[in-house]
Amino acid sequence: MASERIVVVGGSAGGVRALQTLASTLPADFPAPILVVQHIGSHPSILPQLLARSGPLPAAHARDGERISPGRIHVAPPDYHMLVDGDFIRLSHGPKEQYTRPAIDPLFRSTAVAWAQRTIGVLLSGLLDDGTEGLQGIKRSGGIAVVQDPADAEMPSMPLSALEYVDVDYRRPMSSMGALLVSLVARPAPASAKVAPIREIVAENDILLGKGDFMENLRSIASPSTFACPECHGALWEVDHAKPRRFRCHTGHGYTLRTLQHAQSTSADEALWSALRALQEKQLLLETLAESHARAGDADEARRLAEEAALAGEHGETLRRLVESVPPPPQ
Repeated sequence: MASERIVVVGGSAGGVRALQTLASTLPADFPAPILVVQHIGSHPSILPQLLARSGPLPAAHARDGERISPGRIHVAPPDYHMLVDGDFIRLSHGPKEQYTRPAIDPLFRSTAVAWAQRTIGVLLSGLLDDGTEGLQGIKRSGGIAVVQDPADAEMPSMPLSALEYVDVDYRRPMSSMGALLVSLVARPAPASAKVAPIREIVAENDILLGKGDFMENLRSIASPSTFACPECHGALWEVDHAKPRRFRCHTGHGYTLRTLQHAQSTSADEALWSALRALQEKQLLLETLAESHARAGDADEARRLAEEAALAGEHGETLRRLVESVPPPPQ
């Protein structure tokens, strides 16, 4: 018998192993649909095959417009956000959130809008704090919030963030997560399952789905900040009253403060390496020109070019030391 519930699951670093454990502990007659986002970026993924081999439930990459099926694991495909639109799945190649696509927050947020109190959100192992805002949305919509016990997670950052900012209902090791979900989906949905969607959650969902007036949606939830988007370099707006602090740009990229710092560190690192490469190329070109002038008998110009090449080399070494001294991004 199909459940009135839907289960949405998000994981990042360490999430694949956790998902395999979860799949192995769910029964063949699990009555609810399960939608999974694992941070994989644009890389090819065999996650559905791994999950199907791990347990009795069928698993496959989701297709745009596919009907959500009870007792099936729908997995976000590489480089696409997976969203819930009523009883159907929507795939979006829209702006990255938390510096990744697929991201967890869009799935959690859209399910909170579409399924409200019938939603069970599960956040697994991972770095930084993707999933925290989405889990907040599920709780605010009357759903159930579950996290992997941080002591059980390979990377506890995402569960810890959720525990700090969300009124989490359950924290469990993966060994008992399947049994918990079986008991939760067996519960009837609350009698007042039809609740009015929360305006801020709907506005952010519409931004990613491209619904309505983009700037009107953005203005309704955020105010201009002094930061710029590391991906498109547009102005970032800070989402009002968000904990942890969050930002969105005009094109829809979304960040928490921690993810923004990570993204800016990555962008700065890439810029420094590009500058180093440019200095090395300048040095090689000047040395080649100096040799050419020397062969032509123009000693003064050859000397000047050689001195300029040496200066470019010194600047390059200084920059290399700076690049190599940059600390690793936060975990």
